Formats: sequence, C-alpha cells, structure tokens
Amino acid sequence: MPDRADACPGSLPPLLAPDEPGPIEVVHGEGAAPFLIVCDHASRRFPRALGTLGIDGDDELRHIAWDIGAAEVARLLAARFKARLVLATYSRLVVDVNRAPNDPTFIPAISEGTVVPGNRNLTPAAIAQRADALFHPYHGAVAEAMAALKRRGPPPALVSVHSFTPVFKGELRPWHIGVLWDRDGRLALPFMEGMRARPGIRVGDNQPYSGRDHYAYTVDCHARRHGLPDLSIEIRQDLIENAEGVAEWAAIVGDVLAPVLADPGLYRVAKSP
Repeated sequence: MPDRADACPGSLPPLLAPDEPGPIEVVHGEGAAPFLIVCDHASRRFPRALGTLGIDGDDELRHIAWDIGAAEVARLLAARFKARLVLATYSRLVVDVNRAPNDPTFIPAISEGTVVPGNRNLTPAAIAQRADALFHPYHGAVAEAMAALKRRGPPPALVSVHSFTPVFKGELRPWHIGVLWDRDGRLALPFMEGMRARPGIRVGDNQPYSGRDHYAYTVDCHARRHGLPDLSIEIRQDLIENAEGVAEWAAIVGDVLAPVLADPGLYRVAKSP
C-alpha cells in the first residue's frame, strides 16, 4: 500500500458527494481464480465538485480521460475466468491511479498537448484531497484483493487491462496489442508467443510504452515488488471502440491467456534478480 500524501485536505469540502459513485468498483469479489484483474483507467467520470476540469466535451471522450474499451474487455475477462476485478471509477485526469503520487503526471496539467485548467496551480491540500478520495481507496482495494488471494491459495498473479490510441503525435501505431513487462516474463513471454501464433495479429513487446519506464505503478506496487507474476495488456482502441470489437478481443485475449494462467507453476514468488 503506497504512503499517503503528507498534506492534509483540512477544511476543503469533500471531493465526492454522498450520491456520487465511490472511487472503486469490485466485480466478482469472491472469484475463484488465483489471479486479480485490474483496470486503472476504466472511467471518464469527473467528480461534480470539479466540473470538467476546464476541458471541453470532445476532450472528455479522448484517451486523455480514460482507456476506451478497456473496462468492457476487463469485465468479460473477469466473467470468463471467474476472477475478481477492481476498476477505478473516475477519470485519469482527476488522479492517475497508475502513477506514483510524486510523478508529475499524477495529476496532469497538460495531457497529450491538451491543457487541463482545473489541474493547474493546485495546492498541496487539493492534491492530497484527490489522493485521499480516489488514489488511496483504489490501491487499498487492490492490496486487499491480492492479500485475500494469498490467504486462500498460492501466490497470486496480477493482470492489468489498458488500451492505447491508434495514432500518437501523427505516428501510426501498427500493433493490435501491446504487452508491458519488466524482468519477470512468466506471463508476458508465453502470452506474446500465443498472440503471435494467431494469424494477422501484430504484437508489441513493450509497445507502445515500455513496462520498464515506470508507467505501470499498479503492477509495480502490488506484484513486481513482491515477486508475483504480472501482465499489463494494451489493446488498440479502434479495435475495441464498440461492443463487437470488445467481444472479439476479449475472446482472443482470453483464449491466449487461458493456458498460460492454467499453469500451476506460475503461482509462486520469484527470486529477486
């Protein structure tokens, strides 16, 4: 569980009203699978108290606010494998739960060239308020879920589901799916091998981002630091922007994941490199 922010929100009003959704959603809380699925950027929702952070309606629909299609794929995977799923329920522009609190993109003032006025010149108290309302509850839920799996059986695995834009800064991204990983390839390597065996699928090995560049705080915090197997999946958004694409890619990912996750030798604590 990450350290809490040093500053105290003090007299600031609550970030979330009583009638607003909470900061997390847990699906299949008693799932029998020996692994946890998470979706860090599942939602584009903003707390009413923050309005839209000064961005316009078109920007609210873009990747800067959420991972399009990722939550729907994660839900289908969780249902297929009877796995517990934890989703963050507010936009990454409010707080990016997949970044460390000391990361400059934790609350981005600019995201992919778009200025976010409501994130500029925040006080330490305002930053701490967002962390306390959204970041800490999310990571508390992930930590609790992993601890529950450890109590019930062998050391668990963690699977993180994301999506990425087809074009970034004018550059086409040809991969259908990317796999982010660091030193532990127990999940990533056989998953990529299985994906590459399927005709027509282009797999990005640490593309379009690298799992070695500190872009995966959730798996770092809850799996890698503890020697647990992890897998971060990135699916190209134009492939999962509608229900048909979501169903197709959830099936593809699930079919490739099934034999990998069925290996009992996967569920152990790895020795430090």
